[in-house]
Amino acid sequence: MKRVTSIISPLSLIKGDVIGLVAPARKISEQELAKAIDIIKSRGYRVLKSPHLFASENQFAGSDAVRASDMQQMIENPEVKAIFAVRGGYGSVRMVDKIDFRPLIRHPKWLAGYSDFTVIHNHLIHLGLQSLHATMPLNFAGNTPEALDSLFDTLEGKKTHYAWERKLLNRQGSANGILMGGNLSVLYSLLGSPSFPDTNGKILFLEDLDEYLYHIDRMMIALKRAGILENLAGLVVGGLTDMHDNAIPFGKTAEEILRESVEDYGFPVAFDFPAGHQPDNRALIMGAEVQLEVTETGSVLDFKKC
Repeated sequence: MKRVTSIISPLSLIKGDVIGLVAPARKISEQELAKAIDIIKSRGYRVLKSPHLFASENQFAGSDAVRASDMQQMIENPEVKAIFAVRGGYGSVRMVDKIDFRPLIRHPKWLAGYSDFTVIHNHLIHLGLQSLHATMPLNFAGNTPEALDSLFDTLEGKKTHYAWERKLLNRQGSANGILMGGNLSVLYSLLGSPSFPDTNGKILFLEDLDEYLYHIDRMMIALKRAGILENLAGLVVGGLTDMHDNAIPFGKTAEEILRESVEDYGFPVAFDFPAGHQPDNRALIMGAEVQLEVTETGSVLDFKKC
């Protein structure tokens, strides 16, 4: 893929706009989406369901071709101003190469999701397009008000500014750069593919769920050996949730593993950002220029453009 030097931000949404719902990975039921659709409508938006939103093929929401076709229709539909992935699981990587994202260059729109949707976020970076790492409709009913507000506030163009408490493993410093990343396991799976981002001079965000500690260590060592970490401008770590250990302990927490992986470098590191597989999952604009400040009192993440 051609490397881009500027990244396009989609237009802000206004009340009455249409939000499209797609299922790029695991299947979902109408019942599981009912509350989220009510929430979207209560925020003043119309909802358009993709044609095969409730399709089922084993664990997937239909075949790879069906899921890709649904995404393509939403991308090309001029009425749709934002596209929400309704849930994660596994599946986006199976169909990402079947989608033509180029219409988004001419008519940008927000694509939002997290976890498995990390594939799409990083694929879009190569095309010079911002996207939104944020909670998904499956999670809306259990999200904090702050998580939901951050999603809709960002879509509506309100300035994004986050400040959170100091953590012992933080490394102080200041950095500016493009924000990218997402789920560590998914990002690791993209190594060597056209969807893997150029991390040089960038601020990397990482989160993960339900992994063994030695898996976390293996993935971070792989990123380090591939030269992914050494030229970062900064690292922001979100939730590392429900980690597992073996009968013989690994000896480090997930946070300690990540900190050790970047010990040789001097960029700032901020832990415990409120995003990931947790109720308080705040929205992050992937591809946006951000400023990261990590001090002895806490961390601040400012988005320069929204």
